[in-house]
Amino acid sequence: MNRRIELTAVIEKEDNMYISLCPELDIASQGETQDEAKLNLVEAIELFYESASESEISKRLQNDLQITRVTIHV
Repeated sequence: MNRRIELTAVIEKEDNMYISLCPELDIASQGETQDEAKLNLVEAIELFYESASESEISKRLQNDLQITRVTIHV
């Protein structure tokens, strides 16, 4: 069965590379460009889903996730 799952990708520049993170699964990857980092993260997540058991997926998947911005005074 082929199902579609939507997850979060956080991509940030670190030195001369881009780091990508899926916080719901705590899976990370990297690339030389933002697009490459995103594609590499997608590949890493797909490989995880192909090889992990249902219990491992359930254990790692964090659905209670909120991404927001905060304002501070300094």
